[in-house]
Amino acid sequence: MSPGVSADEQRMEDIVAAMRTVMDPEIPVNIYDLGLIYKVSVNELNIASIEMTLTAPGCPVAGEMVGWVQKAVNDVTGVDAVMVKLVFDPPWDQSKMSEEVKLELGFM
Repeated sequence: MSPGVSADEQRMEDIVAAMRTVMDPEIPVNIYDLGLIYKVSVNELNIASIEMTLTAPGCPVAGEMVGWVQKAVNDVTGVDAVMVKLVFDPPWDQSKMSEEVKLELGFM
C-alpha cells in the first residue's frame, strides 16, 4: 500500500486498475477511460457495486462485458463480491471519455 493511502482508498485504486484491464471490443480503449463506468462503491460487506453503460444499447457483447467487469473486479483484494448494473441514463457520449482517450482517438 502506498504511504498515506487508506485501505479503502487503495482498494478503490485497485478496482479502477482492474476495470482498466477490460477493453471495449469496438473501440480499442479500456472501459474506465472510455467513460463507461458511472459509479463505483464498496459496502461494509466488501461488495463492490458498479453502474456502467455501453457505447450503444445494442452492443453485441453487452452480457459478456458485464461478466468481464465482474471477473476483473472480483480479483481485487478486499472485494468479496461484485454487482454490476447496466444503465443507459444518462446515455454515453464522447464527452465522458478521458482527455487522454479523446487525444488518442483524434477527437482533440
